[in-house]
Amino acid sequence: MSNRTELVKGEKSLPERSRDIPSLAPLVDIYENDDEILLHADMPGVDKKDITVNIDNGKLSLCGVRKIEAKGTVQWEEFGNVEYRRTFSVPQTIDVNKINAEVKDGVLRLHLVKSEAAKPKQIEIKAA
Repeated sequence: MSNRTELVKGEKSLPERSRDIPSLAPLVDIYENDDEILLHADMPGVDKKDITVNIDNGKLSLCGVRKIEAKGTVQWEEFGNVEYRRTFSVPQTIDVNKINAEVKDGVLRLHLVKSEAAKPKQIEIKAA
């Protein structure tokens, strides 16, 4: 009976098997025009609900997790779960209330709208 008790205790002390999800920096293209900064981040296979975008104190953080449901026993795996994570410094001239984001075809598109004060203005020259 004591062997049975030790065996049960031994099973409880086994470490749980888990796999860490690798973290990658997504490839990003950044464009700027007079009205906004456009940021395109490549996050293939990431669902909209698994993406977070935060901006705080001049730092823009992107995070997205791709989850692949495996059916059956893994024989070979090169395309699995992954976490995309990247942080950028953004100018204080961005109007935080007007930022919008969309995801389409695995690309996150962020529109960082500039505040009116940051937009270039044409100065009219008056005749004297």
